[in-house]
Amino acid sequence: MINRKKFDFVLAALLLALILIGCVAIYTASTTTVGEFTSTQSNWWKQIIFSLVAVGAGLLLLRLPMPIFDLIVMPAYVLNLLALILVLFTPEVNGSHRWFSFLGLNYQPSESAKLLTILMVARVISKDGLTELQQLFYGLGLTLLPIPLILIEPDFGTTLVFGFSLLAMLVAADVPLVYILLLVSPIVSVVSSFWWVAIVVWILVLAFLLLRARLSWIAITITSIINAFVALIMPVFWNGLKDYQQSRILSFIDPMRDPLGAGYQIIQAKIAVGSGSIIGKGWLMGTQKNMNFLPEHHTDFIFSVIGEEFGFIGSLLLLAVFALFFWRLITDIGELRVRERKIAASGILAYLMFQTFINIGMNIGLVPATGIPLPFISYGGSNLLFNTLAVGVVLKYLNERGFMK
Repeated sequence: MINRKKFDFVLAALLLALILIGCVAIYTASTTTVGEFTSTQSNWWKQIIFSLVAVGAGLLLLRLPMPIFDLIVMPAYVLNLLALILVLFTPEVNGSHRWFSFLGLNYQPSESAKLLTILMVARVISKDGLTELQQLFYGLGLTLLPIPLILIEPDFGTTLVFGFSLLAMLVAADVPLVYILLLVSPIVSVVSSFWWVAIVVWILVLAFLLLRARLSWIAITITSIINAFVALIMPVFWNGLKDYQQSRILSFIDPMRDPLGAGYQIIQAKIAVGSGSIIGKGWLMGTQKNMNFLPEHHTDFIFSVIGEEFGFIGSLLLLAVFALFFWRLITDIGELRVRERKIAASGILAYLMFQTFINIGMNIGLVPATGIPLPFISYGGSNLLFNTLAVGVVLKYLNERGFMK
C-alpha cells in the first residue's frame, strides 16, 4: 500500500518519464522511411506491453508485505543461480546462450541476477559483528558466484555491472578505502600490464599506499604477489580471448583499424550522433537508421537514433531527465536509516548509473561496445522489468521507512 506522506512521487514520475521516452524512441527506431515507403516493425508495441508489465510488477512489489519481501530474497538468489546454469543449455541465439524462450517471450536471467545479487550482498554485509575484511570477502564471494556463469554465456559487459555495484555497496557499508583499494588493485594491474614500466611503478605505488595504511607485512606481500601475478598472466589471458573480443578492444582504440568489421558499430554510431547536429534531422528522418547503416539501433544504439533525429538538444534533454532521476535517487538514499536498505539502494543506484554511462559512452565512442542496454530506453523486456523493479525496491524502502528507521 502506498503511503502518500512517504512515497516519492517525484522519483516515480521520473521513472515513468524515462519509460515513456523509451517507448517513443523504440517507435522511431522501429520505423523505416525510404522515399514514400514507410514500414514499422512490431518492437514498439511489444515495448509498450513490456512497460505495462514492468510498471504493474513494480506496483505489486510495493503492495508486497516487507516480511515476505525479505523472506524471498535468498531463495530467489539461489533459483537465479540455477537459472544461469540452465540457460547455458538453451539453443544458441546470435552466438550466445542468454535467454529462455516461452510463448514468444524471452527471459534473460543475467538481468534478474544484478538486482538479486545486490539485495543478497546488502543483506549479508550489513549484519552486525562482521569485520571489514569479512564484509569484503562475503560481498566479493556472493558477487563472484554468478559472474563465471554469465561469462560463459558469453556476456562480458553485464559482469562489469556487478563489480561496480559491489564497490558502491562496500563504500555505503563504511568499509575503509584501503580494503577497496585491495579489491580494485588487480584491475589497475591489468591495465598497466601492457607496459612493464607502468606495472613496476604501480606495484611500488600500491606498496607505498598499503604501508601508509599500516597493513601487516603479510597483507602487503600477498597483495603485491597477486598483482604481479595478474600482470604476468595478462598476455596468456589476452591470447585466450576470441578474435571478436580482441577486435572490439583494438577497434575501440582505433575504430578505423577495421571499419567494416569490429569498428563498424562505433563509427556508424558516431556518424549518427554527429549528423544530428543541434536540432536533429527530425522525427523518423534519421538516414543512418532508415538506411540500416546503424546496427542494433533499437537496443544498444538507441541513443544514437535519438541523437540523429533530435540532435544535441534532444540528447541533452534526455541526459537532463537521467540527471534528475539519479539526483533524486541519491537524495532518497540519504533518507534511508536501515543499514541493509541503504547499502542495497546504493548498489541499485550504482548499477543503473554505470549502465547509463557505459551505454551512452559507447554510442559516442568513449568506451568499447560492450552490449549493455540503456536503462528504460533500449528495447527489451527483461532489462526493463528488472530495472523498474530495482527502482521499485527503493520506492518500497522509502514507502515503509519510519521515524526510527
